Amino acid sequence: MAGLVSVAEGLHAPTSQGTIMETPMVEIEKVSLWDGLKQALKDVTMSMSKQRITAYIGPSGCGKSTLLRCLNRMNDLVDGVRITGNIRIGGTDIYDLAQDVTELRKRVGMVFQKSNPFPKSVFENVAYGPRILGVTNRSDLEGIVERSLQGAALWDEVEDRLQDSALGLSGGQQQRLCIARAIAVEPDVLLMDEPCSALDPIATAKIEELMLELKNSYTIVIVTHNMQQAARVSDYTGFMLLGELVEFGVTRELFTNPREKKTEDYITGRFG
Repeated sequence: MAGLVSVAEGLHAPTSQGTIMETPMVEIEKVSLWDGLKQALKDVTMSMSKQRITAYIGPSGCGKSTLLRCLNRMNDLVDGVRITGNIRIGGTDIYDLAQDVTELRKRVGMVFQKSNPFPKSVFENVAYGPRILGVTNRSDLEGIVERSLQGAALWDEVEDRLQDSALGLSGGQQQRLCIARAIAVEPDVLLMDEPCSALDPIATAKIEELMLELKNSYTIVIVTHNMQQAARVSDYTGFMLLGELVEFGVTRELFTNPREKKTEDYITGRFG
């Protein structure tokens, strides 16, 4: 596989091997992962641009979510998982023994497939991360909560419900609340694992519109089974199959002129 692009190497056009033409925020180099005896990722190399949306597509079980969870070391929580290769975020090796995993997860927020608000008030959901990081001043917390809810396009809907239980919000509102909770600690990268799969089309459209706004401030990586969603919101797309990165490139080019026959077969519905 081609090596990762560094700023010093200059500009390179996107290729199926995973190089990109812009400043990389996330660099994945020859990453393989075993879950027990089963190899779930095979020699994956790619890099993801700063303040862009990168989507992973592919059939169920192809390694999309496994790769995503490598980026904030959530696979560390699974017994029997072994990882080789290198992952750098903002130039820092996230698997370095000196890496503080709590600090990493501040830099790399995550939104899950099923919205998971805490059984607390709307306010306390968003204030949770900043409190953990030592913010105690009420007025500072209020500013962070308002800014985060505005960033998640939810403030106008909940500004008079901040002390109500987050569990009383609709499904789409709960997912946007989880996004607000993730961005409250000002991460560099926002991971989204099938964030719209449990939502209706109207709520999905709101989340997609929100993603396009958030990429002005964050590097976003999204896993989706919905190829139309990937085509609508992402700048770059990687197609994964059986743990391998088959093709990676500019989204519109991957969908209209895929280099690999496996990619073409998947996006045209011949399998998967």
